[in-house]
Amino acid sequence: MASDGGAYRLRCSLLGHGQDVRGLTRSLFPPGGFVSVSRDRTARLWALDGLNRGFTEIHCMSGHSNFVSCVCIIPPSELYPRGLIATGGNDHNICIFTIDNPAPLYILKGHKNTVCSLSSGKFGTLLSGSWDTTAKVWLNDRCMMTLQGHTAAIWAVIILPEQGLMLTGSADKTIKLWKAGRCERTFTGHEDCVRGLAILSEMEFLSCANDATVRRWQISGACLNVYYGHTNYIYSISVFPQCKGFVTTGEDRSLRIWKKGECAQTIRLPAQSVWCCCVLDNGDIVVGASDGIIRVFTESLERTASAEEIQAFEYELSQASIDPKTGDLGDINADDLPGREHLKDPGTRDGQTRLIEDNGKVEAYQWSVSEGRWIKIGDVVGSSGATQQTSGKVLFEGKEYDYVFTIDVNESGPSYKLPYNITDDPWLTAYNFLQKNDLNPMFLDQVAKFIMDNTKGQTLSTSSEFSDPFTGAGRYVPGSSSGSSTVPGADPFTGAGRYVPGSASNEVAPVGGVDPYTGMGAYQSSEAKVENIYFPKKDAVTFDKANPSQILGKLKELNSSATEEHKLTEDDLTILEKLLSATCNTSAETPTAQQLQTLWRAVNWPEDIVFPALDILRLSVRHPTVNENFCNEKDHVHLAILLKFLNPKGKQANQLLALRALCNCFVSQAGQKLMMEHRGEIMTQAIETKSGNKNIHIALATLTLNYAVCLHKDNNIEGKAQCLSVISTVMEVVQDLEAVFRLLVALGTLISDDTNAVQLAKALGVDSQVKKYASVLEPAKVKECCRFVLNLL
Repeated sequence: MASDGGAYRLRCSLLGHGQDVRGLTRSLFPPGGFVSVSRDRTARLWALDGLNRGFTEIHCMSGHSNFVSCVCIIPPSELYPRGLIATGGNDHNICIFTIDNPAPLYILKGHKNTVCSLSSGKFGTLLSGSWDTTAKVWLNDRCMMTLQGHTAAIWAVIILPEQGLMLTGSADKTIKLWKAGRCERTFTGHEDCVRGLAILSEMEFLSCANDATVRRWQISGACLNVYYGHTNYIYSISVFPQCKGFVTTGEDRSLRIWKKGECAQTIRLPAQSVWCCCVLDNGDIVVGASDGIIRVFTESLERTASAEEIQAFEYELSQASIDPKTGDLGDINADDLPGREHLKDPGTRDGQTRLIEDNGKVEAYQWSVSEGRWIKIGDVVGSSGATQQTSGKVLFEGKEYDYVFTIDVNESGPSYKLPYNITDDPWLTAYNFLQKNDLNPMFLDQVAKFIMDNTKGQTLSTSSEFSDPFTGAGRYVPGSSSGSSTVPGADPFTGAGRYVPGSASNEVAPVGGVDPYTGMGAYQSSEAKVENIYFPKKDAVTFDKANPSQILGKLKELNSSATEEHKLTEDDLTILEKLLSATCNTSAETPTAQQLQTLWRAVNWPEDIVFPALDILRLSVRHPTVNENFCNEKDHVHLAILLKFLNPKGKQANQLLALRALCNCFVSQAGQKLMMEHRGEIMTQAIETKSGNKNIHIALATLTLNYAVCLHKDNNIEGKAQCLSVISTVMEVVQDLEAVFRLLVALGTLISDDTNAVQLAKALGVDSQVKKYASVLEPAKVKECCRFVLNLL
């Protein structure tokens, strides 16, 4: 790479794609090459040619049924030593290619809208972002987890160097940091749709947005800098090797090179939308634009294009038409502009633009420091001249469309927006439009005909009424609204606020005997023993310890102060005493329907007095009769009541007993079935108690372990992914070693005999969390279990 400070010049222009080039990434094989994707539905692999100045297309891949919008390289593995190529498209799919086959190796399906961003991580993980407002984590050909929390399209995703950390940028103007599948932080500051992300270091990253700014962030949440320079949407950002600056491209027809926080060079292109860029290992910059041409720029004199090629590029640039409505050149009044003599004065900085009037024409010039001259970058006219086919794109509700029409159904009624892509069926689009807006189906023919009349030849209507806001009238000006949703969405995992830890509650119950879960003293193994007795765990762990007389005594005490509507009669108390006796095996009786009805009444007590009733439920639900009644109940009202007590703002005693009751549900097949059917909801609610005391942590770890037991039997990889996420999250906050031990057993059970689960655990960084317990001396079971888990990882 040439020394820093040199100016970038054209290296080569590459033809091949038939439409916009929407994504670029450098390739691993062949070294020095790159991959491009386009609206022409193809991906192309480019390699250095023999002259070391240009590139040759060596491989064309097809597999999408619609536009291809993004691309990334999946690093080499034992199975694929040259890595894989992943592409995302408007057909909602992700295609995975080898570098020597034009057809996909396999296709990932799961998103419900355009896949517009991809990022690969360690151990074969892939992160995708979509207009469906979700990001998904994939491992090989399986979706491991779905990240939910954004309220509009996700335009940018990236996996950070620290395992388990991921970033997503959205049309809701926010960036979210995810750890092990949970939203840890939301970054706010951009005033419009976030379009690109780039890593600077383990602690810092960059973002670019439709607000025409670049922001530099710390992972901790602080915005360190805001960089200004672009005059319109910024679509793409890429960092130089060793993080010595970065490059951006955007809707203002420019590539901008940033060094030391300043825009060091601006290169204009003869295309309105410069969609994407990537930096090669040698520092050369590859850009893709709406004219379908890939251009490479270099600092190296040896790799610079010939004088003829540069002259041809400058001529092409000079012939471009610049729409004054874009705002790219500021406010223009032709009557106030100087003549050609104005170009005799040198510019003051690279990229400075100067407008002149020559024989009634307005021409735009840009100052080149390296050339020491003004270079013509186009004629300023009333229209950009771009066609809908090459640069048609309109943002509507955070998504891109070829057209967004305004439909007036009747003069007195409101107007409706109708988004449309040229690949859509006009009749289906019209039908969906009428359904969405609750309009009379009699308009179907009229709306479909309107669409067809205004999209003939797939080009933009000459009438300004339907002009694309990117290329014609109604041009976007930074700072104005993009129409994206700003409705704040509660994080689906953490909800509203954190719970502050309070006082400890009941002691954790031992399981008994020499089982390593016992609370009667740690399990001790001899040094000679190498057998793994810890996992995979086969049976659920329950909380059985009880003092019925104390529970009943507390119930009676609280009942005396209960309001009349909640107060139990003496007969009710006797009924609950018999239920407790029956379920604690001190009598041979079977719980009756009357006893269960009384129990459910008690469980509906107010939050501040309900805990003894929850304790009776915790013990009772182990009995087959109670378990069946609880699990087969219509609409699962009682499960919903139990989950209500997991509110992080609620009483810790209730959280603890609700968690223990859920753990005890796993004793029967019916209970396991119910718990698995509601796994997502239960685990999401349960994780909210992670700020509780050590007994809550043990109960939460036990619930996770019981899920791991079921998931090991079913081999449910998405369920395992959620469980791994919970393990990773809880391990960061627990201090009690019994809770840690149960989490280790849960982890070992999940990853036993499952290579996909092992890879996902590594990708989430769980192995680094486990290692810190490898040196624990007491209890010995923690260290031993830790060693067995690490052997699998």
